[in-house]
Amino acid sequence: MPFSRIESVSFRNLADGAIQTEAPSVFVVGENGQGKSNFLDAVYTLCYGSSFRGGQDADAGRDGERSWSLRGVGPDGSSCAVAWESGIKAIKEDGKPVRDRKRLVERNPAIVFCHEDMEFARGEPERRRFFFDQTASLVSVGYIDLLRAYRRALKARNQALKDRSLDVLEVLDLQVASYGIGLRDERAAIAREFDERFAPRFESVARLGQRVGVSYRPSWRLDEGSDDVVARLAAARDRELALGTSLSGPHRDRFVFTDDSGDFSDRASTGQLRLLSLTLRIAQAEHYAGVSGRRPTLLLDDVLLELDPEKRRRFMEALPEAEQSFFTFLPGEPYRDYQRDGTIVYWTDDGRFTRT
Repeated sequence: MPFSRIESVSFRNLADGAIQTEAPSVFVVGENGQGKSNFLDAVYTLCYGSSFRGGQDADAGRDGERSWSLRGVGPDGSSCAVAWESGIKAIKEDGKPVRDRKRLVERNPAIVFCHEDMEFARGEPERRRFFFDQTASLVSVGYIDLLRAYRRALKARNQALKDRSLDVLEVLDLQVASYGIGLRDERAAIAREFDERFAPRFESVARLGQRVGVSYRPSWRLDEGSDDVVARLAAARDRELALGTSLSGPHRDRFVFTDDSGDFSDRASTGQLRLLSLTLRIAQAEHYAGVSGRRPTLLLDDVLLELDPEKRRRFMEALPEAEQSFFTFLPGEPYRDYQRDGTIVYWTDDGRFTRT
């Protein structure tokens, strides 16, 4: 939902109070360390119940405060709130407790563009799996359930390997195979669909003159069924018992960005990787809108700094329609070039916001 007001108490370095956000786009301008990113993190936390920076909830309190709270109010008076006090976090929608955060994904989807997205482009398999799992989870609660089930079964299987519980392993092999094959097939489908959105978007911004796409490389072949996977797990039993861990499965899948010469990330410049990471988020937002029929909230945290003026223009033109957009800028950036009718611009200084 769009937010017409964001309220915060003791959250990071933000001053206590309410910030009016009743606009399609909100720009926050200020020097580094003055609260720009913390404000975006407040919006993200209201959308998902946790920070996009990771870390512990206790770290979000201002100056060691033992409690903090956030509340977002929509144009129709609906609200969501997140509060943390003495180690306990409470999430509410319209005053009612939210028991499972997957409910927030359905109501308040947000796409954040930030510097840490470079991890998706550089090639760490775990971070890329995280990105595509996140992309799938935005449009499918069933995918969230499947991912959770696989992780539970995998954790139990790894413990059984460490304990050398052979009788338990036979049962867990079946569970891991069943959930894992479902996850593999879902990822294969999302990779195909995502590639169709990502490749043309990346070329429209980067202008490399070649197609850079997404390739899914599963740990278990796509033609392997449950019996094949169980046999594979049994064949690797001695080695897995010796190492105390599962050596194959979706937790070892890879996603690769490829061009005509192979792995694009291995040869790409830092600037090209930056564009790749930004385009991943564009494609993620478009995928969500295309599948769900709804528009996400976009959060863009100083992402234009490393782009030349022409690439900035092409990137801004490529941004999809959003439910609401929040941007942060340094004072020297030409942020006024990107304003639209109704854009709210705030200057922030030590967590205090002044409307300009």
